[in-house]
Parts: sequence; C-alpha cells; structure tokens
Amino acid sequence: MWEVYEHRRLTKAIPRLPEMVLQRYEKWKDIVRISGPAGLRTITGFHDEALRGEWAGHRSSRLGLQYRVIYQVERQEVVVYVVDLTPHDYRKK
Repeated sequence: MWEVYEHRRLTKAIPRLPEMVLQRYEKWKDIVRISGPAGLRTITGFHDEALRGEWAGHRSSRLGLQYRVIYQVERQEVVVYVVDLTPHDYRKK
C-alpha cells in the first residue's frame, strides 16, 4: 500500500474545488493508495506525465480539462506527496 500526503495549502483549496474535480481527486487518491503511480499510467484519462523545467522531479495527472494534481514520489513504493491541485495555465510563457 502507498501513502498519500497532502501539502497543507490543499486544506484551503479543496473546499473551493468543483464537485466533479473533487470526485476525480478522491478516485485518483484511491488508485495511488492501491497500485501507486504505476497504476495511474494504466488509466489513460489521467494523462499522467513527468514534468520538466522548474517542476523537474514531479509528475502531473489530469483531473479534468482544467485541473491538474502535481505530485512527487518521495520514496519508491512508499510515499506520494501531493504538492498542488490547481487549474492548469494554458497561456504560453
């Protein structure tokens, strides 16, 4: 079993999430707890991918068209640390 730890800023963000995003996030956590990040890659709807640039070392999963969960695997097969749950910024920088 995997452990999922959430950053403390999520306690403020979660109540403001749309209901559909919250349900997908709960399902995302269930999948991670049971089969880890490898389980997310088997479900194509999450589009789980490694991030680059300043977010190198983190991964991202889609919770909808706009929202992403950004996480980091701290210790192989033990801990997943959710860093942020935020609307995705589609603007080019």
